[in-house]
Amino acid sequence: MLKTILAISGKPGLYRLVSRGNRSLIVETLDAAKKRMPAFGTDKIISLADIAMYTDEEEVPLRQVLNNIKEKEQGKCVASIDIKKATKDELFAFMAEVLPSFDRDRVHASDVKKLIQWYNLLIENGITDFNEDLQETPGDNIDDRK
Repeated sequence: MLKTILAISGKPGLYRLVSRGNRSLIVETLDAAKKRMPAFGTDKIISLADIAMYTDEEEVPLRQVLNNIKEKEQGKCVASIDIKKATKDELFAFMAEVLPSFDRDRVHASDVKKLIQWYNLLIENGITDFNEDLQETPGDNIDDRK
């Protein structure tokens, strides 16, 4: 599921891959508006399945971090921390509960805020299964654009 959820640099929120155009991807906002628009090759587009968090030992896939948040929050609709009012120490304390070995030098407070925003957005839109199928079928990769 996370393969089709995209983050586009410079644009807020998350997007769902709807279709592939000739030289673009057709994406839809992952909010109530469901606005569709093209995303071009010049945009920095990344699938959530390709994102990982830094830890002291290795990088941990985003799906695992999202599952950890889901377990911590016991499947509630949104995270218990208010990112608008939370201090850097509160954000890092939350992150330490979710991923104890996260690299405090390379993970910034803004990264934790974005992670919590994404989690809330996914949960609010009914995306609660963060586990990825490990087998890829041909054509699943969004970078196979022609």
